[in-house]
Amino acid sequence: MSDPIRVGHLYTGRIQPGAVPYSRNQQAESSSHGLSFEEMLQDRLLHFSNHAVKRLEQRGIELKPEELSRIESAIDSAAAKGAKETLILMKDTALIVNVNNRTVVTALSGNSMKDNVFTQIDSAVIIS
Repeated sequence: MSDPIRVGHLYTGRIQPGAVPYSRNQQAESSSHGLSFEEMLQDRLLHFSNHAVKRLEQRGIELKPEELSRIESAIDSAAAKGAKETLILMKDTALIVNVNNRTVVTALSGNSMKDNVFTQIDSAVIIS
């Protein structure tokens, strides 16, 4: 048990060059599945659908950079719980977000939220 291990001691036979299956396509396939920095960045950014942009403009909702970072962290929290479509409530604003795409689908202001029913969501995140 205390004998030193030497190269060739455990397996004394010779390994032929073709014995280990390796194809050059494996390396190409693994690099083609890898994402570029720009693609990884786009996957982490918050997106707004055209519909959401229109609703934000119509309802006079302006999101400050710190609010955007809160929304991004809320999306991260929802994703960690396995959410797909989530309602994010922030002060007097409600956002419906597709978590997988990190895309705000629509936005409502405080007045628009009254007497509203939110459907096709599977989670809600409340931001203070």
